[in-house]
Amino acid sequence: MKFEKIVSVDNTGLIEEVKEKLLSLGKEVVFYNDYPKSNYEIIERIKDADCVLVSWNTPIDKDVIDNCESLKYIGMCCSLYDEKSSNVDIAASRENGIKVFGVRDYGDEGVIEFILSQLIILLHGFGEHQWKSEELELTNQRLGIIGLGTLGSMLAMAANNMGMDVSYFNRTRKPELEAIGVKFLEIKPLLESVDIVSTHLPRNTIIIDEENFERLGNGKILVNTSLEPTFDVQAFANWIIRDGNYGIFDRVAMGAYYEELKKHRNVIYTDKVAGWTTQAKERLSYKVINNIERYFKESI
Repeated sequence: MKFEKIVSVDNTGLIEEVKEKLLSLGKEVVFYNDYPKSNYEIIERIKDADCVLVSWNTPIDKDVIDNCESLKYIGMCCSLYDEKSSNVDIAASRENGIKVFGVRDYGDEGVIEFILSQLIILLHGFGEHQWKSEELELTNQRLGIIGLGTLGSMLAMAANNMGMDVSYFNRTRKPELEAIGVKFLEIKPLLESVDIVSTHLPRNTIIIDEENFERLGNGKILVNTSLEPTFDVQAFANWIIRDGNYGIFDRVAMGAYYEELKKHRNVIYTDKVAGWTTQAKERLSYKVINNIERYFKESI
């Protein structure tokens, strides 16, 4: 079974070996290595394709879907958590009989390394900033994790293994983590009792507003590696200028607020995407292929 035409509509980051594999899954395969700037350009690139591959950078909205009548399959070369946070209009796809497959758990290892390395640098004063007047270890530092998907759970286990005092808030309880000493707290008591908060939430989820920043208080650290801010940006601007407060973000965590957030003196950031490593690209690429093969099997 093959697609008539596969279009990788933007720079999906697929490795060369998987690109070669795609050539055997479509009668025609087209790769784009940049990002379209408008719906018109997206539609022109897709045209009569029955399969499109897309990164999280490019929206595939209802207008695009309605104007690409040959589409049967959308392969998201990125995470698909839910309809609200997706850059693909899942509802419109469903209405048009288009299958949408996303990828999970491909870049988590690199993100964990980013979070822990930046905390270590900040606590010890190995870089430009030092959190407290004396150097500190991670040992016994009170960490609150908001969002216990795969990444949040991995961070909880890693931090617990390094001797941190770990609490979490999540819509569902995680008994396997509680069994090793990770504590469940509702959002308000969690913010009031921890010194470091790390948020791991779907795109378009704002959980820390002005009131919650007040609960968190001063002399604290906020880490975010979700796609775009998980906090009210103006409330954060008011909070970050207070004594001892720090923000730690990678490139995607700041999203459209990149220029605004990075100007704050106590924001520690990288222009890189923390989870976009060579290994992550490999994991993502093979999962994209596996999704297509799964689609073929289900279509027989």
